[in-house]
Amino acid sequence: MRLTPPLCLIACCLTVPAFAQSAPDDEGEIVVLGSGLKLPPGTPAYGSSIIDRARLNNEASDRVENVLKDVAGFQQFRRSDSRSANPSAQGVTLRALGGNASSRALVLLDGVPLADPFFGYIPFTALSADRLSGVRITRGGGSGPFGAGAVAGTVELVSATRADLPTYSGSGFYGSNDAMSVTGSISPDLGGGYATVSGRFERGDGFFTTPDNQRVPATVRARYRDWSAGVRAVAPIDVDTELQFRGLLFRDDRTLRFSGADSASEGQDASIRLVRRGRWQVDALTYVQVRNFANKVISSTNFRLTLDQRNTPSMGIGGKIEIRPPVGADHVLRIGVDTRLADGELFEDAYSTVTGLVTTRRNAGGKTSTTGLFVEDDWSIGRLVLTGGIRADRWTITSGFFREANALGSVMSDQRYDDRAGTAVTGRAGALYRASDAVAVRVAGYTGFRLPTLNELYRPFVVFPVTTQANARLGLEKLRGVEAGIDVRPADGVRIGLTAFYNRLEDAIANVTIGTNLRQRRNVDAVVAKGLEFTAGMTRGSLSLDASYAFSDSGVRATGVSAGLDGFIPAQSPRHAASATLGWVPARDWSLSGTLRYVGKQYENDLQTDILPGAVTVDAVVRVPVAKHVSLVGRAENLFDETVVTRNQGGSIDLGTPRTVWIGIRVN
Repeated sequence: MRLTPPLCLIACCLTVPAFAQSAPDDEGEIVVLGSGLKLPPGTPAYGSSIIDRARLNNEASDRVENVLKDVAGFQQFRRSDSRSANPSAQGVTLRALGGNASSRALVLLDGVPLADPFFGYIPFTALSADRLSGVRITRGGGSGPFGAGAVAGTVELVSATRADLPTYSGSGFYGSNDAMSVTGSISPDLGGGYATVSGRFERGDGFFTTPDNQRVPATVRARYRDWSAGVRAVAPIDVDTELQFRGLLFRDDRTLRFSGADSASEGQDASIRLVRRGRWQVDALTYVQVRNFANKVISSTNFRLTLDQRNTPSMGIGGKIEIRPPVGADHVLRIGVDTRLADGELFEDAYSTVTGLVTTRRNAGGKTSTTGLFVEDDWSIGRLVLTGGIRADRWTITSGFFREANALGSVMSDQRYDDRAGTAVTGRAGALYRASDAVAVRVAGYTGFRLPTLNELYRPFVVFPVTTQANARLGLEKLRGVEAGIDVRPADGVRIGLTAFYNRLEDAIANVTIGTNLRQRRNVDAVVAKGLEFTAGMTRGSLSLDASYAFSDSGVRATGVSAGLDGFIPAQSPRHAASATLGWVPARDWSLSGTLRYVGKQYENDLQTDILPGAVTVDAVVRVPVAKHVSLVGRAENLFDETVVTRNQGGSIDLGTPRTVWIGIRVN
């Protein structure tokens, strides 16, 4: 299942082309080398929040997943970041639609879905802020032209363009717990285009995720070590057309709670994109992803190996093409097709914690695919913009199997699951009315769907002592939602936004308790989330303030075997979340900023028996120039050492990042 970069490139060329959403600017962007097509005028009707390159590169943890929390309502399955969480728990969701280790939000990098083809988690350690120009986060919004999977929203990451990139840049940091982080990139001009070669390496001895009173001799720090290397090249073909290539290699190793509880993930990704900005506009993309994952589970009673998930190879191949024909100055018509295929399987061995010998060998896996056709139009009528679109997807779940054998190789179970296929029709529509230069009103409605991942269908897992069973009969998650909002600019440098929403996720996949220390993935009738989202920003001279707050009133609707969950708050779904960053730039290359984040109480499990208390954290970053193009940077995470509970399983606790201090140099 592994491909070298040249083979990745060949595989990309053989797949179907695709379109990628372009740079983050509500009003559309000035076209620069390395960007995509201009955003349609109706995009703001669905609401969105923007994180620019400066903020991405001014985060205390220097981690992309943490700066995304600037948008309240963004969350991973657990509160831990990618240094101390199991990689398979890094699913992304929005609007408190329920805890799920698979992503309910569609996360894109230059239009390429980043989710692992088998698990659906996001490999955040493979992302580096210095490689990005910005992020657009749309909470809700359905699928539209983004592709299947956007039931909770869309997170669009955009690669740094020529305008963002210095010829060379780099940084080196040393932090608490003997941690270090090194990044570097070179971006020379090549003919009429350019190329960027970049790398990142980090390691740390980590912190104790286990509280003092629960530590045992087998307890260890959450050590981590990861690296990534990337190349991106942009070459003009003519005055209107350019070709973009991106390749990425990464490896991530972590240890969680106990000695020997090691996990590893790796990947090799490549994509090719063609952008034409002439009268007939075309944005086409094709990609391939080769991933693998391994994980060892240690017993929390005798601290011996109980399960070795030794190999989980998977591959994702896909593409998308969008055409914008010239249909008049008042319309932006988008017609396109996209496809994504996922193929993967697991190999794992169960061990006796008494003898230390293998008792069972398991092998399971399958394939999924979605292929969709979409049409969308934006119609500008003076101050009013109407936008709407429809898409039809053909989906398949095939080749599913689960095989179990004893240590001698004798087959104890060999299950083959029926192939399934169907069609899903979804759509969205919105309106944006600019009442004045200072006030804009918007309204939108949408539907969307998500296929269960191969992990949810076929892979059971253990967070000792709780076992969660897979379920090959899982159905699709289907979203229906409406929202309305207003955006106001009452004075120069001041902006305020307010959105009210109602989302209903039908057949939501949840980990449902069916016995003592036993759960199974099941479709519950629905998760209903309704609430308010508030954003604000202000710039006054050298001072700036950005703030975000989300109130989400979420509840499970369940009948039948899951009726006991009816009315409960979904697992891992806080009612309140807020973030605010205050920045001060007194002079060129000088800066000081502080970020306050709050996440409210939430429940660990579906039965609301284990609580994760609310927590407030404060981060800080200071940058001081010491020479031309060289700055000294100090960073502090969780400055006041707040206790952040990230897991509570019947009183067995995991903790998040304690106070962590960094000092380093940045060259730009």
